[in-house]
Amino acid sequence: MAQRRLTDFFARRRPGTRAASSRAKPIWRTPSPAKPSPRASALTMGGSRKRARPPAEPVHDKPSPPARRKLRLPADAVRARAAPGSPAAPGSPAAPGSPEHSSPRKKTKKAALSAGQLPRLTPQEEKVPSKVTFSELKSCLQRARELGARVQELRASAQRNEAGEPNVPEAERHPAETCGEKAPAYQRFHALAQPGLPGLVLPYKYQVLAEMFHSMDTIVGMLYNRSETVTFAKVKRGVQDMIRKRFEERNVGQIKTVYPTSYRFRQERNVPTFKDGIKRSDYQLTIEPLFDQEAGNMAPQLTASRLLRRRQVFSQNLVERVREHHRAFLASLNPPMVVPEDQLTRWHPRFNVDEVPDIKPAELPQPPTTEKVATAQEVLARAHSLMSPRMKKALSDLALRTAEPSSPGFPSPVLPATPPATPPAPLKGVSQDLLERIRAKEAQKQLAQMTRRPEQEQRLERLERLPELARVLRSIFVSERKPALTLDVACAKMVDSYHVAMSPGEMEKHVELLSELLPDWLSLHRIRTDTYVKLDKAADLAGVTAQLARLARAEAL
Repeated sequence: MAQRRLTDFFARRRPGTRAASSRAKPIWRTPSPAKPSPRASALTMGGSRKRARPPAEPVHDKPSPPARRKLRLPADAVRARAAPGSPAAPGSPAAPGSPEHSSPRKKTKKAALSAGQLPRLTPQEEKVPSKVTFSELKSCLQRARELGARVQELRASAQRNEAGEPNVPEAERHPAETCGEKAPAYQRFHALAQPGLPGLVLPYKYQVLAEMFHSMDTIVGMLYNRSETVTFAKVKRGVQDMIRKRFEERNVGQIKTVYPTSYRFRQERNVPTFKDGIKRSDYQLTIEPLFDQEAGNMAPQLTASRLLRRRQVFSQNLVERVREHHRAFLASLNPPMVVPEDQLTRWHPRFNVDEVPDIKPAELPQPPTTEKVATAQEVLARAHSLMSPRMKKALSDLALRTAEPSSPGFPSPVLPATPPATPPAPLKGVSQDLLERIRAKEAQKQLAQMTRRPEQEQRLERLERLPELARVLRSIFVSERKPALTLDVACAKMVDSYHVAMSPGEMEKHVELLSELLPDWLSLHRIRTDTYVKLDKAADLAGVTAQLARLARAEAL
């Protein structure tokens, strides 16, 4: 029974000719036009003895695994198979019965694309719907106008460069045109970034003006000492080369406002020039330095000592102008403060130095203008010069009576608005006497801070470090287990233990100050060439540090 069943199984599984042809797996090889595929010729013969695998059903939902990936023929082989007259194997992908078969129309398109020819579009395909709106056209027109204005600006700058003007950045061409734009941070907070001890720091624009005066004075001195006529064109070129900033007549007017007795300005003609753009008959602004009245018939020279003295006078005048605005600010406080000028060493903490108004330039001599009379008003202006002196005096008296009283020539600083008398919302319900006492105490503290000398400032800094140094010194004595140490050894160990870098000489000054304030706790003994430090280790360290902190607060007030 078992033998018969096994025989029937093999009989049923034995493939025939039709089964072999239908279940044969195609072999993907590159066909040859001259030689048919051996697999195709083998399929036409009788059934093979080798079992054929069952055909795999095409699956469209899931992609085939990587091991069963189909091989694709190169494009040359596909074109060779698609050519007319070439034999096509039944198992190849270009065969008509295979799923990869394509129509002649598709073959022609593929051949054209491979040859680099683009298909031509029909008239219906070439039409693109226009979606350009009125707003887009308006924006394009505005953009074209902006580009045209930019081209005109570039042409004007190119013409100025050809005329001989130096190439200066745009940011420095118009220093006075703020137009509501905020200044850079390095200018608005220039006073806060100054190194060293705080003092009477000048605003950034004032420091730039002082640098301009120093450069201008140097160049004027060089030209004047060799008996050469000093013109503004020569000075402008030299100053711009030295400071790399724009130097205009406006800056010369500011220098004249700050230091009016420094130069004499005139408009002169027939000044020898070596530039094509300036004629000899044109008027030019000439600059002549002024000196103090000194005895002697020799022509004065701008020596280095004179240049240094003039520079110091200019800086003092700038500081005096800032003092004027500082006095106005102190007068606007509540309560107002008055600080003696000889005791002022720094500005008020709430006084913004970099917001001081700019210096107004003084008027410089202008070249005389020869105008032709064209209107009736100009005729009347000319006739005014032909009037008698009595008539001129009568007209001037009438003008003085009708004119409003004006302020003096020196512009007084504008007082800021006073704060409102009513207390703000968070201070409602607080006694007015208490507020007055707090304000008076704060004003006294700020007054002491503004009049503090540099020596007092250094002493206060040392006093603030003493509590921490006292703890460090006591820990050194406890670790050394000695009743006394030399001053050099103690200072060296304190420098190594303190968190701030300090020299041994500076540390010695701190120890001497500590022995001066607390002689019962720390004492210095000088024996021959050495100085010894003796410390009372039994004293309460907390009481010592509290006493030092109290002394530091008393010094600060």
